[in-house]
Amino acid sequence: MSTDLMKRTAVLCGGVCLLLSSVVPAAEINIYSYRQPFLIKPILDSFEAVSGIQVNVVYVRKGLVKRLEIEGDRSVVDLILTADIGPLYALKQARLIQPVKSDVLKENIPAKYRDADSQWFGLTARSRILYTSKERLAADAIGRYEELADSRWKGRVCSRSGKHKYMLSLVSSLILANGETATEQWLRDVKDNLARRPTGNDRAQIKAISDGVCDVALANSYYFGKILTNERKPEQQVWAGAVRLVFPNQADRGAHMNISGIALSRYAPHREEAIRLMEYLSAEQAQFMYAQGNFEFPVRVNTPRAELIETYMGDFKEDDQPLGQIAARRQQALQLVEKVGYDE
Repeated sequence: MSTDLMKRTAVLCGGVCLLLSSVVPAAEINIYSYRQPFLIKPILDSFEAVSGIQVNVVYVRKGLVKRLEIEGDRSVVDLILTADIGPLYALKQARLIQPVKSDVLKENIPAKYRDADSQWFGLTARSRILYTSKERLAADAIGRYEELADSRWKGRVCSRSGKHKYMLSLVSSLILANGETATEQWLRDVKDNLARRPTGNDRAQIKAISDGVCDVALANSYYFGKILTNERKPEQQVWAGAVRLVFPNQADRGAHMNISGIALSRYAPHREEAIRLMEYLSAEQAQFMYAQGNFEFPVRVNTPRAELIETYMGDFKEDDQPLGQIAARRQQALQLVEKVGYDE
């Protein structure tokens, strides 16, 4: 981050300094990022090298929408990077981002992974899949999200908190596909089938299968790559060896997808430079680098994927339900999770 940017402090919000200034230097881009440095820094460094434009990043853990609301038109933030569709939808609803007309983005990013009004764009994709026990289950033991509600899975399912954004996205997709009433019943039945109260992160669900706590669990696809290649904690490689990856609903709507994404701030002071970076991130080289860093799927069609993904995941049918419509049901999903007491 530039020294000039670090010196700009005008407002404090939750103990975090916001980047506000009436002086806007040229040839730089300022970013708020929910994505971790190891994922985006190599690509941003590459962009700086080829463009000569300095990229400054503030890494944020939460409260981004509120932060931008407080900054208003005094903000010097140009781009927002997210790890989930939820914040992108919230930013649009709060009118904190703006449309981007770019033939490059339109060509590189499929319609299902960008906003219909061109206000946000996906950069990488991941699927929320079923992990099953290799030892205790046949390969075809389960094939649909809906089957998790079957009584034969009583005491055999593991899940993280239903209030977590990854779970809420899945529940939202089920509401869109099957309706609110059916999804409420699904949540009640899955809760009855849980081997334990929802606890831990996605890795913990995979570990639970390896430990024999449960036979099937929900987790994001990229976690398999993370645990399989974790040489610092080789016990996680054992977990990976104990599970089978199942991409659900291949005979009907396809596996639920989510994205990491990007949006242009409503008050972006370096609009042209920011759009140039957005287009760079949608190109083949950056798409490959970005997706491989976290074992995610490039959104750009025909972009090479990580070798591990090709080996263990291959091709699968993706759910084509519009992500914006799924995100619009996030609050409805949370209400259902709380209504059935999923986490209790």
